[in-house]
Amino acid sequence: MRAGLRTYPYTIINYGGQDVRVTKNMITLNKLTFVIAALVVLSVERSLCQNLPDKPKPLVTDIYTADPSAHIFNGKIYIYPSHDIEANVPQDDEGGHFNMRDYHVFSMDNINGKVTDHGVALDVKDVPWAGRQMWAPDAAYKNGTYYLYFPAKDKKDVFRIGVATSKSPTGPFKAEPAPIPGSYSIDPAVFTDTDGKAYIYFGGIWGGQLQRWHTGKYDASLKTDLKKDNEPALSAKVARLSKDMLKFDEPVKDVQIVDKDGKPLLGGDHDRRFFEGAWMHKYKGKYYFSYSTGDTHFLAYATSNSPYGPFTYQGTFMKPVTGWTTHHSIIELNGKWYIFYHDVELSGQTHLRNIKVRELKRGADGAIEMITP
Repeated sequence: MRAGLRTYPYTIINYGGQDVRVTKNMITLNKLTFVIAALVVLSVERSLCQNLPDKPKPLVTDIYTADPSAHIFNGKIYIYPSHDIEANVPQDDEGGHFNMRDYHVFSMDNINGKVTDHGVALDVKDVPWAGRQMWAPDAAYKNGTYYLYFPAKDKKDVFRIGVATSKSPTGPFKAEPAPIPGSYSIDPAVFTDTDGKAYIYFGGIWGGQLQRWHTGKYDASLKTDLKKDNEPALSAKVARLSKDMLKFDEPVKDVQIVDKDGKPLLGGDHDRRFFEGAWMHKYKGKYYFSYSTGDTHFLAYATSNSPYGPFTYQGTFMKPVTGWTTHHSIIELNGKWYIFYHDVELSGQTHLRNIKVRELKRGADGAIEMITP
């Protein structure tokens, strides 16, 4: 036998801390060639596994959670979701079965890390003006204070938006004695731009009551939308926040979404028009306004060169999840983008949801790639 040649029943190679046994049934090979070949095969196998991520699983399994607003504070991920409960309320188009009463805050050290429940951060009984239904919240930070923005129905069953503060991202939060003056509807989302200015986006039709304010005065008779399919769709709202983050610093404006020809999306265009669940993020200097189409169950987005818009519709980027509602948030972490969202994997019931996270990918032009949940 010549030097450098050996006969093996198998070879064990330690690669990346893992022992790998390769059987060759007494085939004689050059040792160096064999090692290189084995490493190449294993590298390809590992690469394929990395490109085939497992189906995301619920982040929280001991309680029901939905509408996750995720943020990075002090290098750590914090999630501010709704807390779904079984309230034994019949399902209806106004969302009476979503009868949530408090908020929990969750944290993760990294995107694959353990999820920690920090307990109740705010309860409806501790909000002086609120009556019921603590729906999807959001959070922000400025000058040593954390702000929790939340919708709730007041004592007259009209949705308003409140704000509560804490010195800790996990709370407990203390609510202001009254809702934000001039606020209405649901789904607050706060975006702080690179110049330090903060904007709040909000609104939702049907149970979110946005349609009831289309004249500037509340009209309880409008249950779903305006039923004007050939007119511009109802818009989400936006206002710059005051320096103390507790009120609007200007009159509320429409978030207008237009098509590629600059024409407003119409009320009958249910596959594209805004329904609820606004979110704002910025990528390479462009503003991305994303939202739910509600009764058609898509996540869609539009882009602009201004936080006020108008926003040009770009397309849908997530197909329907299990359950009726779709609500999300988008963050950047270590050069990658992630989307937090919910479905009903744990319960199979639309009012008892669970939050998830997965990577958000883009094309070279910044277009968000389609997600099939």
